[in-house]
Amino acid sequence: MHSFDLKRKNAFLDGKWTAQDSARIYCLNEWGKGYFDADPNGHLVVQPEKNPERRIDLYDVIEGLREREIHTPVLIRFPDIVAHRLRSIRESFLTAIADHDYQGSYCGVYPIKVNQQRHVCEEIRDLGDDLDFGLEAGSKPELLAVLGLTTGRNHMPIVCNGFKDDEYIETVILASKMGRSIIPVVENFNELRLIVKHAQRYDVRPNIGMRVKLSARGAGRWESSAGMRSKFGLFITEMLEALEYLRSCGMADCLKMLHCHVGSQVSNIRQLKNAVNELAHIFTELQRLGAGLDTLNVGGGLGVDYDGSQSAYGSSINYTLDEYAADVVDRIKVACDGADVSHPRIVTECGRAMVAYSSALVFDVLGTSRIDMDPNIERIRSDMEAESEVPQPVVDLLEAWDSLTDRNIQEIYHDSVQARDEALSLFNLGYLSLPMRSATEQLFWGVSRKVLDWATKREALPEEFQRLPELLSDIYFCNFSLFQSIPDSWAIHQVFPVCPIHRLDEEPKRRGILADITCDSDGKVDRFADRKVDKRTLELHEQKPDQRYYLGVFLVGAYQEILGDLHNLFGDTHAVHVSLSEAGAWEIDEVVEGDTVREVLDYVQYNNEAIRRDIRRDLETAVREQRLTVSESKSLLQFYDRGLEGYTYLEQASD
Repeated sequence: MHSFDLKRKNAFLDGKWTAQDSARIYCLNEWGKGYFDADPNGHLVVQPEKNPERRIDLYDVIEGLREREIHTPVLIRFPDIVAHRLRSIRESFLTAIADHDYQGSYCGVYPIKVNQQRHVCEEIRDLGDDLDFGLEAGSKPELLAVLGLTTGRNHMPIVCNGFKDDEYIETVILASKMGRSIIPVVENFNELRLIVKHAQRYDVRPNIGMRVKLSARGAGRWESSAGMRSKFGLFITEMLEALEYLRSCGMADCLKMLHCHVGSQVSNIRQLKNAVNELAHIFTELQRLGAGLDTLNVGGGLGVDYDGSQSAYGSSINYTLDEYAADVVDRIKVACDGADVSHPRIVTECGRAMVAYSSALVFDVLGTSRIDMDPNIERIRSDMEAESEVPQPVVDLLEAWDSLTDRNIQEIYHDSVQARDEALSLFNLGYLSLPMRSATEQLFWGVSRKVLDWATKREALPEEFQRLPELLSDIYFCNFSLFQSIPDSWAIHQVFPVCPIHRLDEEPKRRGILADITCDSDGKVDRFADRKVDKRTLELHEQKPDQRYYLGVFLVGAYQEILGDLHNLFGDTHAVHVSLSEAGAWEIDEVVEGDTVREVLDYVQYNNEAIRRDIRRDLETAVREQRLTVSESKSLLQFYDRGLEGYTYLEQASD
């Protein structure tokens, strides 16, 4: 049975629809991992500590923001979730270290490329003081940002990845001399020469890392970013040459860290285990050859179960955080024990797993477009009588409507598809009138709806009906830009969980896809979280004329903000930090207002003052030629001025 209807059937058997029925159809427990749930009032609640006794009512937050004139779309960040994620990652590794009698330590590092927003990085930095976490920079601008973030924190580990030029490396060496705990990771041999040059120039013995190209590949969308053809790192032969070069410079003991990149969002734990196993054996061999290695950086790769399927699909993972930590520790320990090598400090760069859960985008539905699936049979018969000769395909469709039963749905549906196609061909040849074209569409969609209603009562939806839910779905027009707020949904078809944040105690009786407000046909969401089903429509509620309808997109804390673009000049949304007080009430910690029209125009090099002068000049001409009154020209200029300072998204009228 189709998953949507199975869940609905279960709810029907239980009696009255409840919020937990909605939780099941939106897979809240599967992708929410304890951070999200539905309360009896039908509101989506956030549980930053996975504690049902300490909740944030997301609908209440949105209404509270609206009272403060902060309107949707708005990105809600939950710093308490970030704190819980970091502590959970550390606790999983400490547990694995204790369980395996591992003698080394653990350090988590946050790659700021995942979300460089200052408030997010500052929260992680502050948490890092207690958790012994550090930061990672992957470019020159990120290095400068990280150095600024860690002022007065010489103890905080800094890992420098990515390609580096002379200036970048000189900055790293000077930071090292200043006392910072900073490790440049060598991506190519020329970088090593630059490190040695500046180390000798400033009389510094730096801690150096090297990234190795593994033969093991990742799994998922980014599997090609690892392996022998990966973008970064040294081949084994190059690593041996690098070690010999350092030895010739008297700096072999400076090589402290071995690094690898398994890939982002690795979906299959098997690939992770293979990569860590290979990395650990390379580590032991390099140490045997005289390297001063004491740290093993397994990079990123720890994924997030976006679709709730707990599988090796691209938007999911088939392992848990505890399993990931245990496998990393175990593989390293076994390799080191076998080579009689001391257990190294383990470093991970699990940025996605740290911050993905911490942000949710909330927006309002502006309107809907739906197919009329209730044909006006009386009008159709009247129009047919007015025709001099009724086309046979229209006659066939009307007979299909009249004769459809639950015993002949496949036959009738096949006949209806053929009749619809024949009617459209006749119309394109000029042999079908517009009223008959209308009758064709009404009857075909009406038959299709009946077919789907009967088909879903069966144990399984026949293959030929699989696309009917998608074909018959509504379009919900939503006040956001896909390209700004969830670009991975468009670029790589990443599934993000979508769910109404209220009315969850009401049965959602519509199926729909989401369309944003850009003028791009790709600006839509038509893939949704579900249990191992390619779900192309979402269960939604009818819009009420007297109530706003809010939807949330969840798990958007990683990459989405920084990857977003200005398509149609829709800028950053408002971002609000919401936390739980000791008393259990939600509090607004920070409001970062979204881009104004003036700001996005400035970004694309429009001179707003020059434009205003041109508009004023044009208005004066219109007044002089009596096309506008003075009052009308003044109103238009005021509209322009207000518009420049306004939100780039559609703004709600005051109640």
